[in-house]
Parts: sequence; C-alpha cells; structure tokens
Amino acid sequence: MENDFCVFILSHGRPRNVKTYETILKHGYTGDVFIVVDDEDDKLNEYVELFGNKVLIFNKKEISQTFDEGDNFENRKTIVYARNFCFLIAEKLKIKYFIQLDDDYYWFGYRTPNGAKSTRKLDNIFNSLVLFLKSTNISSVAFSQGGDHIGGYDENKKITRKAMNSFVCATDRKFQFVGRINEDVNTYVRLGGLGYLFFTIMNIQLDQKDSQSNDGGMTDTYLDTGTYVKSFYSVLYNPSCVKVKTMGIHKRRLHHSINWDNAVPCIIDSKYKK
Repeated sequence: MENDFCVFILSHGRPRNVKTYETILKHGYTGDVFIVVDDEDDKLNEYVELFGNKVLIFNKKEISQTFDEGDNFENRKTIVYARNFCFLIAEKLKIKYFIQLDDDYYWFGYRTPNGAKSTRKLDNIFNSLVLFLKSTNISSVAFSQGGDHIGGYDENKKITRKAMNSFVCATDRKFQFVGRINEDVNTYVRLGGLGYLFFTIMNIQLDQKDSQSNDGGMTDTYLDTGTYVKSFYSVLYNPSCVKVKTMGIHKRRLHHSINWDNAVPCIIDSKYKK
C-alpha cells in the first residue's frame, strides 16, 4: 500500500468482535489500520488492551458540536460522530487518503457475470480506488453491498451515484456527514444536490452481518427507533427528492426512496449544444 493511505475501522461496544480487522488482513491488506473509538464507550479500555496504539479515541460530545445532528436528542450511539472525526485525525496524522469501514465485514471481492469471487489482493483494490480519487474531482467512492445486486449481474451498471457504508476519501476534500441516523444517505443526497460527486463501484463488493443481528455498534439505536425514523432523517434533509415507502417482498419494511431526477444536477448530452 501507499504510505499516505490508511484504513479507519469505526467501532463501538464490541472490542472482541472487530471482525473487519481480521477480514482485511485475510484478504491481503498490508497497510496501516486504526480502530476509531469514542470516549463514551464503556469498553474503551478493552480496545486499548487488544489493539494498543492502533486505537484512536475521540471526544464524542466535542465532535457533536461541529455538525448538524438533525435532532435535539441526547443519544449519541451512532456512527456519524466517528465519520466526521476521521477527516480531523487524518489531517493531524498527515494521511492523504483513507477508507472508513464498519467493524463487522466478513468478505471482500468482485462481482462478475459468473457470480461473486473473493479477493486476496485488497491492496490492489484500495490503490485503484485512491487512483480514481486522484484522477477525478469526486468526493468519495464506495464498495457495493449485497443489496445492490438483487436481481442479478447487470453488465450495463458499472457505477451508481451514491456512497454508503464504506467511504474512500481524500483528506483535502473534506465534507461533513449530517444527521444522527442514516448519515450516509443524508449526506450523498444533500451534497449531491450541490454538485458533489459520490459513487459506488458495482464490480467490487463487501459483505457484513445483517443489521440488528450483532450486539454493539448501532444495533441498540436501530432496535429503539426502527427503519421509519432512520429513513425519515433523509426526508428531513432532502424533502424535494426523498420519501419513505415500503420495500421487500415477503417481509416488507419502510425504507427511503430517492427521486434522482429531483436530487442532483443532470448532465445534458453535448449533442444538444446550440
């Protein structure tokens, strides 16, 4: 890996189950790794015992005062605080590029017409994503997730205009995540309307444990509020283009839905130039 890149694994409440750490090593990553933990985590000492100087601790309340949480609640058991801290600590550590990862990934690989294929060369993928950032003016790029491939492989769908869950970022292109919950959707839609570019590369993928099935992290918050409240944060930030509707087949649930015609500036084909 390039020495100006690192992995930030964002974790809370499960120091003995930071699955992503062993997963990226198993899949061939050789660069720097840091575990980002907040000072309100009652298992903070265990993180330090297990990971030593790889642990980066931040003041959660202090970070909360630097961006819009979207509500006046006191519950700060969400990931948005760690996401915004990463830009600050990367600048302090003189890291030019980084990727934010959740702590519960168990697989990285490729999507092909013949199905999914695991990788053992994660360095190459990370370097390619950094090169993509360097050669463009985009704000962030992400791996696809399993849900992005429902319906099968689509050879015409190489890239989508969103970024969720994993974020490859450049320290000198700082942006702020907003909203206590659903911060990824809130941010890529809100900033997308201002011309910021967020992309997902469809032929690379990561997999993680199902939401609300893993103790710690944001599970308690999701169980307390449900998907309706989670999705409605994005409606609050982007009422002209986001709504809440049901999704699924057998087990239907409420989820956000984006009208992209209303969400972001559209590029007109040059053939229409007068």
